[in-house]
Amino acid sequence: MINGIASETMNRMDEQLAKKPSVNVVWLKRDLRLTDHQPLNHSIESGLTILYYVFEPFLINDPHYDLRHWRFVLQSIQDLNDQLNQFNSQVYVYLGHAIDGLFHIQQSFTITGLFSHQETGLLSTFERDKAVKQWCKTQHIPWQETKSGAVTRGKENRLGWDNDWRMIMRDVLSKPPLSDTTLVSHQFLAQLPQSVLPVEWYTADQYMLTGGERWAQKILQSFLKARGKNYHFNISKPQASRKSCSRLSPYLAWGNISLRQLYQAILIKRSETGWKRPIDGLASRLHWHCHFIQKFESEHEMQWRPVNRAYIGFSYPEDHCGLSIETRLSKWKTAQTGYPLVDASMLCLIKTGYINFRMRAMLVSFLCHHLLVDWRLGVTHLAALFLDFEPGIHYPQFQMQSGVTGTNIIRVYNPVKQSLDKDKDGIFIKKWLPQLSELPKEIVHTPWLITPMEEQLYQFKLDETYPLPMVDIDETGKIARDLLWGFQKRADSKNEGARIVAKHVRKKKTIKKNLK
Repeated sequence: MINGIASETMNRMDEQLAKKPSVNVVWLKRDLRLTDHQPLNHSIESGLTILYYVFEPFLINDPHYDLRHWRFVLQSIQDLNDQLNQFNSQVYVYLGHAIDGLFHIQQSFTITGLFSHQETGLLSTFERDKAVKQWCKTQHIPWQETKSGAVTRGKENRLGWDNDWRMIMRDVLSKPPLSDTTLVSHQFLAQLPQSVLPVEWYTADQYMLTGGERWAQKILQSFLKARGKNYHFNISKPQASRKSCSRLSPYLAWGNISLRQLYQAILIKRSETGWKRPIDGLASRLHWHCHFIQKFESEHEMQWRPVNRAYIGFSYPEDHCGLSIETRLSKWKTAQTGYPLVDASMLCLIKTGYINFRMRAMLVSFLCHHLLVDWRLGVTHLAALFLDFEPGIHYPQFQMQSGVTGTNIIRVYNPVKQSLDKDKDGIFIKKWLPQLSELPKEIVHTPWLITPMEEQLYQFKLDETYPLPMVDIDETGKIARDLLWGFQKRADSKNEGARIVAKHVRKKKTIKKNLK
């Protein structure tokens, strides 16, 4: 009898497949969550839904990305599947080209609509999206793209941008009506081609944050419970910031939590005693989050050229302080600069995928100012290390910190001063450079000044235990300032600066209004 029932069930499934059920497809990209997900909500409202994620070879092999990113994405999908299991469903994962995955779905189902968030990605993803749009057109499949955060596609200026930001952030969170009747079941998804993913993606890394919507909520709650109360005091400190900062940046970058969810959660906390300053500090950075992505969306050419086109003519020397470009770049990448805070920051980033904002800015400044290396030679290296790599933030920030915008104050970071100010006891330095762990705090920031007697006392061998500084930052800092400030005063740089301000800058009165 049981076999008869099983056979009857299989026959019904075969009949349903033969009829090619109509489905909507929600194409997940950097929005790996089930809550406050408008494309998912719209899809379910209009029909049976498949959630689809594609691991694309052109991105897997792109120098901006690393194993850490694909592991985080896979963990996020596994978290979604754990939640979807109660509805007898899961995310359909495909390894290959996006169109090929959609084609396979189309073979077993009739796709009536494609739903996704708009993506502000690399130029390669923009080209892929154009190809998908053309494919949808040939298949007569409408593709509905929903605005991501407060980023407006094709916007040429900032008129009304802040008001739009405020309205979107305070809008009601969308709640997709998930159920076993709105989502395609495991059994039907099993009919689609199954992809085998690299085994190393499944191996957890204890030093990296774990991807997933539920992990994002756990970390948010730990921040609001206690961690975040010293946010504004510790944000610039390389060690203390690891606890006091929200640590939600990778979850925002990969969409495990929406910016709106985070914004509304912290506003509730703001009224509690002792939380106004830290919450205001974090809220202001959420405004900047969308500001930079909007900047990249409106002028995506900055992936390959300076946003200020005058700086295309800025010349970086082949030889600087007796070192070739290759040598300068290599020592920076491998944490062999001889400046403890620079090297500790790079090693920490390599190991954990995270350092705070000030240390990121210092790394870029050291490369582009003290070493005079073209920013384009280092931009993908840091992208691949940042677990929270977000193209729309990464490129505008990298250019701003390297001093090629022509509109921002040029900050040439002194790594020794930063070290003394932000890691005065050398805790962060000693953690990531254990060869300096026995040095007292008076020496750890400038180990090249150690005396012969101190070398014996601390069993430290200058230029063997730790390398000598590769450049003299007093000398290189002056060279960089003279070059960059001189270039910024040029007529072509000023003209481009005026264009950039007109296109990308928000009015200060509006900014202050929206921070309240």
